[in-house]
Amino acid sequence: MRDAAVIPGADAPVRIARDEHGIPHVEAATLADAQLGLGFCHARDRGMQILLQRIIGRGQGCRKLRDSEGMLQMDRFFRRLNLAGGADEEIAALSPSARRCAQAYARGVNLYFQSHRVPWELRWAGYRMKDDPWTLADSLVLAKAAGYVSLAQAQGQWERFLVECVQAGVGRRLLVELFDDPLEELDEELLKKVRLGERVIPQAMVWAGAMPPATASNNWAVAPARSASGHALLCNDPHLEVNSLPPVWYEAALTWGKEHWAIGATMPGVPGLVVGRTRELGWSITFAFMDCVDSWIEDCRDGMYRVGDQWRPFAVRTEIVERRKHPPVELKFHENHHGTLDGDPTIAGHYLATRWSADRGAPAESMDAIFGVLEATSVRQGMALLGRLSSSSWNWVLADRAGNIGYQMSGKLPLRRPGASGLVPLPGCEQANDWRGFAAVDDLPSLYNPREGFIVTANQGLNHLGRVRSSNAASASYRADRARQMLSGDGLALDDMRRMQMDVRSLQAQAFMAIVGPLLDEVDPSLRRNADILKAWDGVYRDASLGATVFERFHRALVDEVFAPVLGGAVVEHLRGTSIMPLYFGHFDRVLLSERSEWFGARTRRQIYRGALRRALADPVRPYEDERWAMMQHLMLGGRLSRWLGFDRGPILVRGSPATLHQGQIVRRDGRTIAVGPSYRFVTDMGTDELHTALPGGPSDRRFSRWYDTGTAAWLGGKLKRLRAEGASR
Repeated sequence: MRDAAVIPGADAPVRIARDEHGIPHVEAATLADAQLGLGFCHARDRGMQILLQRIIGRGQGCRKLRDSEGMLQMDRFFRRLNLAGGADEEIAALSPSARRCAQAYARGVNLYFQSHRVPWELRWAGYRMKDDPWTLADSLVLAKAAGYVSLAQAQGQWERFLVECVQAGVGRRLLVELFDDPLEELDEELLKKVRLGERVIPQAMVWAGAMPPATASNNWAVAPARSASGHALLCNDPHLEVNSLPPVWYEAALTWGKEHWAIGATMPGVPGLVVGRTRELGWSITFAFMDCVDSWIEDCRDGMYRVGDQWRPFAVRTEIVERRKHPPVELKFHENHHGTLDGDPTIAGHYLATRWSADRGAPAESMDAIFGVLEATSVRQGMALLGRLSSSSWNWVLADRAGNIGYQMSGKLPLRRPGASGLVPLPGCEQANDWRGFAAVDDLPSLYNPREGFIVTANQGLNHLGRVRSSNAASASYRADRARQMLSGDGLALDDMRRMQMDVRSLQAQAFMAIVGPLLDEVDPSLRRNADILKAWDGVYRDASLGATVFERFHRALVDEVFAPVLGGAVVEHLRGTSIMPLYFGHFDRVLLSERSEWFGARTRRQIYRGALRRALADPVRPYEDERWAMMQHLMLGGRLSRWLGFDRGPILVRGSPATLHQGQIVRRDGRTIAVGPSYRFVTDMGTDELHTALPGGPSDRRFSRWYDTGTAAWLGGKLKRLRAEGASR
């Protein structure tokens, strides 16, 4: 251990030291003091990150960072979300023990900043922390932002995409195919009357990366009967942005009292352990795609909305955006029980009001759960606790020391009238369309000690495991199906788990190649070389593979062939840079793989595939890795200072594809490159007291710290380090 420090706790001194990887180990007398130590560590190692996220989440960028039109758009977006709204009620709803822990965390953050200056990058931007201490409410803001931005927001964007398709004249039969929903409640004529405003977070804005985009994740558990050790195994690799420094996650080891310890990944700015394990219990997450965002069509005039034959006034929330170089901007948001209106109701017309189910009540429930699980001792207890973590929708996979494995979905699922899927905006004037409360945790999808001896979630649809329909759109099942293939044997060991996390075999490619293969013998002789390369490809995305390059070109050309004639080429290209295609590509694949589809128009599938092949096979082919490189960029200064100063690192190779277990996606939009992959890896045998982990980046966001980028090389190579709490096996 190194860099030892002692700070005052409420009950006894708190000791903090780093291991050889720079990971902080906090030893305290109580759980609350352990959270105080974690808050201190977050401020010390990720002060820039948490303060930047707080500024952005509050919508204060124009006042505290940069006064520009781009930042004003960012502030407007977060003021609209009102993440800080209802903080007093949320805090009052916390259990006494959770409130004590969360307040201790805030004290730990402030304890560090009382004796240390704000990170120089923020001072360079003009930010000052005077008279603005960290509070419990700030952690609630960051927790809500993490649950909404790119997660619940993406589901809302999928529904918004449906509205825009209707307004663009896309036919009902085409929409039924793409959205995989009968759309029985779709009123096309009414939707065409809706006036749409700006609803998507402006990705081009300065420091938009402070709120990292998410796409997908994998987690799985193996029962003792299938493991080589005779104990349960648990694995997780959340897929988030991986080319940002510092990384999304912060590893920590906490010990409190005489017996308790916890190790794993935390989220800077938020107390508790998001994923990891204690001696008795391990837990992991993937995004569950719960349908927790709805929109209603409001008939408005004179600042009011219609309910039946009555007109009711909106509540008006006024926000003042202070600006450094320009006069303040007054924003007015019109709200009712359906959420915030996207428009001005003083101008007669139809507008969408949108509500996120976790906007109130969820953060308090979630903090109670995240602290409670740290002292739970069984999968059953963990499922009951984590099922209440409703700040976003999660698939929790758990394993315990006794050999049990389990799965529990969490999230605040609205109950709707019979026949309403939640996908289609409904008339707000009809009270029958209002939410009718929220689903009980016991009705959400869950699973306990399944007969097959393992559990896998990879963002696939899991409605069949619950009593209620929790999702109207999920990710493709390719990754989940591949994981199930690899877990079908016995004698599974941790090294098998590590290999799974690095696996780049694509079942998506296998499905398409079954159709493409016979067509490759018919191509023009001038295309023969590339056709032979594709035909010989085994569906594995090796770095040097030529076949993977040709297949990706083919799939891209196929998407253009089928969807561009209806949506327009520019729209399809735009969708590639949003959450629509990266997250919901399975919906598009289902159409592409169909033998017949309304999207094909008068053409046959064979004709369409042959057209896509001609385009894909025409150009010279380079190894797959040639276009899979991305720089790791500093969160605030990336791309502004020369690379030789060391703020940016890399480039790194982004392996795999959206459909492989080792997921890899590169999205380039508005001059920014976003690389998405396994942002954290852990595997653990519950018969031991340790995790094996990998993290791109390092513990610190300080460029000149020795801990700035300590883990990237091992992460790239698929190597795992050993993490063990000092208090384990005492």
